[in-house]
Amino acid sequence: MTMRAMRSIVLATLLLGGTAAAAPVRIGFLSTLSGPGAALGVDQYDGFMLAVDQENGRLGGVEVKILREDDEMKPEKGVQIARQLLDRDRVSIVTGIVFSNVMMAVHRPITSAKVFLVGSNAGPTPITGKGCSPYFFSTSWNNDQLHEAAGELANRMGVKRVYLLAPNYQAGKDAMEGFKRNYKGEIVGERFSAVNQPDYSVEIATVAAARPDAIYTFYPGGMGVNFTKQYQQAGLMTKIPMVSVSTIDGSTLPALGEVALGAVTSSPYAPDLDNAANREFVQAFRKKYGREPSLYAAQSYDAARLIASALRRTGGNVDDKAAFRAALKAADFQSVRGYFAFNTNQFPISPFYRVDVIKGRDGQAALASKGVIFERSRDSYAGECRMD
Repeated sequence: MTMRAMRSIVLATLLLGGTAAAAPVRIGFLSTLSGPGAALGVDQYDGFMLAVDQENGRLGGVEVKILREDDEMKPEKGVQIARQLLDRDRVSIVTGIVFSNVMMAVHRPITSAKVFLVGSNAGPTPITGKGCSPYFFSTSWNNDQLHEAAGELANRMGVKRVYLLAPNYQAGKDAMEGFKRNYKGEIVGERFSAVNQPDYSVEIATVAAARPDAIYTFYPGGMGVNFTKQYQQAGLMTKIPMVSVSTIDGSTLPALGEVALGAVTSSPYAPDLDNAANREFVQAFRKKYGREPSLYAAQSYDAARLIASALRRTGGNVDDKAAFRAALKAADFQSVRGYFAFNTNQFPISPFYRVDVIKGRDGQAALASKGVIFERSRDSYAGECRMD
């Protein structure tokens, strides 16, 4: 073989290697994009894609390809799509997932394949403690943690007697347990509703009969819209105040409007949080989508920024699992929520806020932060987590 021929082969090999290295990092985006919970998933996707669009199709300077999939809030559908993303599409990262029943179904198939799963909403307790994985990171919260802040909020509001309401699935069960952990008053009753039921007349009648000081509700998505409207129509909103999490938020407020005025919520996020990352995010989200960002959009934007920070640190190399995990754990980005760091189980240490529904400057119902409940909230299960 001549020297010129050998040089040609070497050059061709280098060029091919460079092309392979430059291939986009494939990210599966799995969420609920149809049915009663679709508004939550759409906000998740829009928040994530805003970060991608801000980098012109890249994250952390690395080209990415986003594969968008709808789980329809069905665990079996979620597993089917997760396997498709792993086996056919060969994704390196999966993100999204709104509902805990879907997260419980897909968590093990994804993480056992040593593919990174970056959740931006659902945080069921079983995967926070003993079922944790080195391949799972969250930019949201453990489900209980979300409601522990609400229990403390109810204490500060002077609520002595409360009635609890939630849908009958993993996140609803976690909601009840989380609220009870910090609440110091009397639980006069609790009721689980069917997931996505449209009529809450029985629940409302039961609350009226129990006559608590307040109710505590966790009804995400369309469930929250239906319950809140029916509760207001029953004339109870002013008689028995509603404290809630993920019932009245940025995803449901547009459908509720003035019906939700006066409601008090506990939340990890509000559009008016005064930090540079959030101001930039809110302005960009409003400009691109023409609406206020919800906590689902904010948490998903954080997920994209987290992934971007890890890709930047590793130069886009996700195959070195230890290095990429270390880059994720560093959390080298500015969260729109304020302070953000990872606990030992790779769930966030972050603030929770009191967020009220008020009449905004434009006369429309708006979410307004009214102080911090916990500065640096840690979930209650990290001690049970033993990473492999």
